[in-house]
Amino acid sequence: MALSMAIAAVMMTSCGSPKKVPYLVGAETFSPDVLSQIPVQSDPIITVGDLLNIDVTCHDMKLVAQFNKGRYVDENGQIININRQFNQYGSTGLEVSTEYYLVNADGTIDFPVIGKIKVAGRTKDDVANEILNDIYPKYVTEKPTIDIRLMNFRVTVAGAVKSPGMYQSKNERMTFLEAISMAGDLDIRGDREEIYLYRTNPDGSREVHKLNINDKNFLLSPYFNLQQNDIIYVQPNKSLQQNAWQLSPVASATITIVGGISSLSSLIVGIINLSKK
Repeated sequence: MALSMAIAAVMMTSCGSPKKVPYLVGAETFSPDVLSQIPVQSDPIITVGDLLNIDVTCHDMKLVAQFNKGRYVDENGQIININRQFNQYGSTGLEVSTEYYLVNADGTIDFPVIGKIKVAGRTKDDVANEILNDIYPKYVTEKPTIDIRLMNFRVTVAGAVKSPGMYQSKNERMTFLEAISMAGDLDIRGDREEIYLYRTNPDGSREVHKLNINDKNFLLSPYFNLQQNDIIYVQPNKSLQQNAWQLSPVASATITIVGGISSLSSLIVGIINLSKK
């Protein structure tokens, strides 16, 4: 009886609270009016070090071939595409092409014919409009379409997750829960109430935010939607999965000692009983 009570006491003090394991507890209680006030995720702001894919197109592609990196018109009037070269960085799956535009340290890119364009701190639409105004009607008689894609929208997930690493989004969007899912979810040691988000702004300044994803209000947080190059660090703790328990090393050692004492007591009692016969 004493042994059972001791084990139960150790388990109660070493198990994490199931209430702290789920995400966004009580989020289903939000009214539609509250949820409708969540701002729509805006387009990412271009920053230093970003990789941009910029396509300039129109009905007659020969007119705009010179404005597309990796394309030119030969002496026969044919559009030639230079083979795109990719580099892969380990297991991250991040693609880097020689046809992409790297945003330089001064926040500019070198665009064919036009020259340097300041892009850092601006949206894609803003930059696309500037390129359009620089090209048409000065260089071409047909109004072209400018399509800009951010090719390095990625976040890093580290700490107490099952598969830490760098993860890329193909559609320039990523929520916190999507990033965590890509990393295999938090493991049993992940602290849902102490997660840190490290963010570098387009102007180079940095921010650090403490997140509590156990709280339903995180769904309304401006940090629920991630920005490119965000870093998520999950603090480790001893929280446990809902409807499950796990003993800490101290608890395991305590039960081992208690069990040993109980076994020794039983042995001594048995020897005494034998000696009385």
